[in-house]
Order: sequence, then C-alpha cells, then structure tokens
Amino acid sequence: MGRAKLNLIKLCVGASSVEDLAAWQAERLAGSGAATGAHVTRMWPKRGAELLDGGSLYWVIKGFVLARQRLVGLEPREGADGVTRCALLLEPALIRTAAQPRRPFQGWRYLRGSDAPRDLGDDLADGSGRAVELPPALMAGLDAAGVL
Repeated sequence: MGRAKLNLIKLCVGASSVEDLAAWQAERLAGSGAATGAHVTRMWPKRGAELLDGGSLYWVIKGFVLARQRLVGLEPREGADGVTRCALLLEPALIRTAAQPRRPFQGWRYLRGSDAPRDLGDDLADGSGRAVELPPALMAGLDAAGVL
C-alpha cells in the first residue's frame, strides 16, 4: 500500500514512548465504548477530504516521529466551554515508523506523504513479535545509514 498524499503530524505531549501512548489511548477507548479513538484539536483541517483519503496522524514523541495512526474521520466536538473543536477519529492500531527527528511546534501541521517516515513493520521484532525498543536517536542513525 502506498503512502497517502497528505497526513497530519502532532506532538505527543506527556508520553515518553509509543507504549505510553498506546496505554493512554487504550484506557480512554475502553472508557468510551467507541470503536475508534479520537484526538480533539482546536483547529479544523481545511484539507480534510485529502486527509481522509488514506492519511494518518504521525506522532512526535520526545523529539522523534515514532508512530502513526490512520485517520478515519473528522467530526465536531463541543468542549465544556461551549467551543466547537475538531475530533480526529483514529484507528486504534499504532503503527511504528522509522525514527525521524522533529523540532517542537504548536498544534498540528500537514505532512506530505513524500516527507513521512516509513513504517517499520516487523523490522525490529525480537522473534516473539514484540518490538525491540531502541533509543530513537540510534534508530534514526541506523535508518539514515540504510541498516534498518
């Protein structure tokens, strides 16, 4: 499957690893009874139709893009303050990506498919199907050297 032409990228504040993000999302999903997860953001993407044509939300954790989730919908959500925001509806599965360094930024940004890191798949499995946890800077260096 080819990469989507347009994606979003967002900082994952508070998580120190992909496992932290997965645990936090699983807890919220279990409490909601929903089939998909949602991340609520203040701004509504103007290019929503392009994003929903196979796009993903790429997560920046501790300065590196490390995972993505497929975007499956956008819907309005009203906050306790009465302000309508955008809920990014996400498939629950987190897909690990090659580590790609990113500087901090606020909100989300569009990410062209050609600029998105590749999926790792089973490249870093330990034989039991679990991902081997390497430091992101080491993963980025190995990827740049063509080892991963």
